[in-house]
Amino acid sequence: MAGVDDDKYVRYANIPIPSYDEATSSRPTSSQDLRGNGEINNEAERQGLLDRQPTVESARNSTDSEEGEEDLRLPEVNGEDAARRQVEELDYLDPSAPDRSRRSPRLYHRARLRGKWSQGLSSFGVTLSSLRLPSFRSLYRPVGSDTSRQPDTRTWLTRTAQRVTIPERYRLSAPTAARLCGLFTLVALVYFLFAMDIFPGGHRRRRPFDPEAVRAFVLENINTDSIRESLAHITSFDHVAGTEGDLYLAKWMEEKWAEEGGFDRLEMAPYSVYLNYPGERSVQIVQPEGKRWTAVLEEDEVYSGRQQTKAWHGYSRSGEVEGHLVYANSGSREDFLWLHEHGVETNGSVVLVKYGGDQSDPSFKIRLAAKAGCVGVLMYSDPSDVARDSEWQPPDDMVERGSVGMTSVVLGDPLTPGFASTVDSNRLSMDDNPAFPLIPSLPLSWRDARVLIQSIEGRGQKVPKTWVHGKQGDSPSEWYTGSTASSDAESPIVHVKNLNDANAQQPIWNLHGLIAGIESPDKKILIGNHRDAWCFGAVDPGSGSAVMMEVVRIFGELKKVGWQPLRTVEFVSWDASAYNLVGSTEYVEDYTDLLRDNGVGYLNVGGGVSGPLFQAAGSPMWQRALLHVLSRVADPASNFTASLKQKWDEHSTQFDGFRASGDYVPFQHIAGTSSIDFSFTKGVGQPHEYYPSHSCHETLEWMTTYGDPDFAYHKALAQIWALLILELADRPLLPFDVTRYAEKLHIYIGQLERDVAGTYAQLNSLAHASAGDVFRATNFTLQPLRDAVRQLGASAVAFHRFEDIWVANVLGRNRAEVLQFSLTRLEYNELLASFDTSLLDLEPSEGCPSGGLPGRCQYKHIVFGPQRESGYDVGYFPYVRDAVEAGDWEAAQEWVVRAGEKVTEAGNRLLSSRKEVMGSEQEWWPP
Repeated sequence: MAGVDDDKYVRYANIPIPSYDEATSSRPTSSQDLRGNGEINNEAERQGLLDRQPTVESARNSTDSEEGEEDLRLPEVNGEDAARRQVEELDYLDPSAPDRSRRSPRLYHRARLRGKWSQGLSSFGVTLSSLRLPSFRSLYRPVGSDTSRQPDTRTWLTRTAQRVTIPERYRLSAPTAARLCGLFTLVALVYFLFAMDIFPGGHRRRRPFDPEAVRAFVLENINTDSIRESLAHITSFDHVAGTEGDLYLAKWMEEKWAEEGGFDRLEMAPYSVYLNYPGERSVQIVQPEGKRWTAVLEEDEVYSGRQQTKAWHGYSRSGEVEGHLVYANSGSREDFLWLHEHGVETNGSVVLVKYGGDQSDPSFKIRLAAKAGCVGVLMYSDPSDVARDSEWQPPDDMVERGSVGMTSVVLGDPLTPGFASTVDSNRLSMDDNPAFPLIPSLPLSWRDARVLIQSIEGRGQKVPKTWVHGKQGDSPSEWYTGSTASSDAESPIVHVKNLNDANAQQPIWNLHGLIAGIESPDKKILIGNHRDAWCFGAVDPGSGSAVMMEVVRIFGELKKVGWQPLRTVEFVSWDASAYNLVGSTEYVEDYTDLLRDNGVGYLNVGGGVSGPLFQAAGSPMWQRALLHVLSRVADPASNFTASLKQKWDEHSTQFDGFRASGDYVPFQHIAGTSSIDFSFTKGVGQPHEYYPSHSCHETLEWMTTYGDPDFAYHKALAQIWALLILELADRPLLPFDVTRYAEKLHIYIGQLERDVAGTYAQLNSLAHASAGDVFRATNFTLQPLRDAVRQLGASAVAFHRFEDIWVANVLGRNRAEVLQFSLTRLEYNELLASFDTSLLDLEPSEGCPSGGLPGRCQYKHIVFGPQRESGYDVGYFPYVRDAVEAGDWEAAQEWVVRAGEKVTEAGNRLLSSRKEVMGSEQEWWPP
C-alpha cells in the first residue's frame, strides 16, 4: 500500500494549479497564439476579416438612427450575413490607432471571441438592445415660442399632480424596468463574487510560480558561507535565557530578519517567567582533616578574555547541605536498590552520580536520590561516555549544564502551568511545586569527580564492574560506594553550597516572523528553533539557529520575486527552551484555542548538526512528506551521488515518536498540532556521547574540526527544512497521511503490550510475563484499542480516495479547480490538519478540569506523552502506562477503552461529511 501511495503522491507533486485567467480562456494556454506588436492573426486573415477596416461612416450607420427610431439598435442574431459581418467587424480596432486603454499606447489588434463565448456576448448584446430606453435628445429640443396661450382651467391639485408626474416620453415600461433591475443585480453579484475572492483561482493574484521551479531554487541556493557566518556570530558570546547576551542575539536576529526575510509581520513577543541563575556555589570535603579539598567547579577559559557561563543546574533548589559521600553509578532506580540491598546507607548522604546511563533524565536522578534520603546530588561528566569511533575526546574540565526541572510533570514556567506567563498572571508558590527538585544539585567535571572517587577508595562496598568508569589509568581500578560506619574516621564528609539568584518575572523574548498565506491565511505552519544556550552553544541550538537564518533568507528571496504560500508560514526563535521548554510552552498556552483551530503543523530543529546521520521523530502524519523530501536531497557522504532516502533505507532508520526534550512538546501534547523534529547526529545515543553537550567547549572550533567541517550537513539540513515547509505551505492538498498513522498505531500497541507485561513481571517479582499472563491475572486486554485502530485504518483508506478524485478531475484534465472542488479540498485539508487535535483528551479527569493526564494535566494527547518515571523516553498511550505503573489494572482497562473511543471518534470524523464532487455520482467517500 505504501508504494501505491507514494506513486500517487508523485503524480501531482510538481503540477501547478491553473490560474483563473488560464482556466477561463477559450482554449488551453499552450494553444493560444502569442503575437507581438504589428503581428498578423493568421486565423483572422484566413477569414478575410483584415481586408475590411471600419470607416467613420460605417460606424455611424451602425449606431445612429433616423428621427423617430430607437437610439440603441443592434441587428438580430439570426439576421442577414451582412448584418452579422458588421457586428464582427466591430470587434476589431484600427491597427493604426493606438490602444489608449494601456499604460503605454502601442499598435495592436484584438482577436474575435469565438464559440460559446461569442454566443454568450451576442446574447448579452441582444438583451441590451431589447431595453427600450427613453430618448434624451428631447431634453435639448428648443422650447416652443407660441404666445397664444389658453387660460389654465386646472385646479391646484391637478396642476401639482401633473408637475410631479414623469412625462410619458420619459417613462420606462415595466419589462424595461425589470430588465434594468436584473442587469444591475447581475453586475452587483459579479462584483461581490470577485470582491470576496470566491471564484476558484481568484486568490492567485500573484504571478504564477511553477512549484518545481520553487523547489529547485531552494535546493540550489542554500549558501554554506552564510550559515557559517551566522554560526560564527551566534557562538561568539554566551547567551543564557533572559541575559544580556540573549537579548542582544534576539535583536541581531530581528534586524537580519527585517532585512532579509520579507516578512508581512515581524515582532518580538516577551513573557515574564521564573528563571534562576548561579549565585554562591561550592563543593568541599570538610572531613577528615587530611582530605580537605575544594572543587574547581568552573571550566577552564575557552576563549581568552571572553565571558563564559558558570556551572550550575537550571531550576535547581537553593540550599546548603552536608553529608557523607556515596557513589551511586548513574542514579537509576536499580542503582539505588543495589545500594540498599548491600547495606549502604544513603539517608543523609551527598550522592555522586554520572550523567547518562540507565537513567538519562537528570531531574529523575535527583528525584530518586531524594526518595533514597540523600540531601544533595553531584552529577559529573564521565569521559568514558563517548562514542567508540569518535575522534573527539572530552576534556577533563568539561561540565555539562542543564535544567533539572520535571518536564514530564510540568511544562514551561513552573509557576504558571496551563496559562501564559505574563506580567499580571497569577503565580503558584514554589513550595510543594512538582516541577522543582527537592534537594540541591550541582554539575561537576571529571577533574573534580575523580578526587571524590579517590577519597572513598576502600570505603564501603566494592561496586560491580559495570559501575567503573572514568579514564583508564586516571582513577582507581576498583571503585567503592563509600562508608557510613561511625567508627570510620576516614570516611569523607562533603559540604555542598548552591545559592541561586532567582527571578519570578524574568523577561524573555520570542521572535516571530510571518509570511501571510494567500489562499488560507488563517491556517498556520510554524517553524521553530530555540535561541538560548547554556554557553556558546555551537550544536545546541547554534547550528539549528544558523540554518534557520538561512531558511529565512531563502524564503525572503522568494517573497521578493512575488511568491506567496497558500497557507501562512511563521518562523519563531524561542527563548528559555533550555530551562523547561518555557518560551514555546508559554506561546502555546497563550494561543491554545487558535492553534487547535488553525494550526496545520510545527517543524522543529534543536541541535541541528553534530554528525552525518539524519534522524527524525514526530507524528506519523509527517512520515510520507518527510520521505518524499529525503528522496530529493543528496547525501553529502556519497559525494552527492545518492539521496538521503537511500541512506535512510540502508540503515533501516525508523521514524519514531517523541521524547519530551524539544519545543515540539507543547504543540503536539497541548495544542494537538502535528509536529516533527529532525537533525543530523553522530549516532543514536545520548548527545554528550558525541559532542561537548551544554559545555563551554561546544564551540565553532569544535564544529569546524569534528562536527561538520565543510558545513555540507548544515546545507542538507536547510534543504530538508525548506522543502518540508513548501510541502505544507504550498501544496493544494496537504501531504499528511492518516493510513500511515493507523499503521504506526498498530506498532505502538505492540510495544505497549510488551511493556505492560514487563511492568507486571516487575511488580510481581517475576522473571518474565506474557500478555496472556497479565490477562489471566487482571483481565487487562488491549483488544478494544486494537479494534479501534483497525477501524481507523479502513476509514483512512476511504478518506484518502478524495486525493485520487481530485487528481483525476483537476490535474488529470488540466483544468481549473471549480468552486465545489475547491471548497471540498479545503475541507479535506482541514480534516487532515486537525487529526492530531481530535486525539486530544479534553474530558475532565481527576484533578484536570480541562482534561489531560491525572497529575500532569498539560499532557492531553491520547497517543503521545513522556513516561512519568523517565521524562526523556518515548511513552505511547501515556494514560494507560501511568495506570499500569501504579498497579491500578482497573483504571488501566478504563483508559484502554477511552483511548479506543477517541481513536474511533477521530476516524468517524473523517467520514462525517458527505459531499458530491463536481456533480459526479461518485462520492468523496462511500457509505
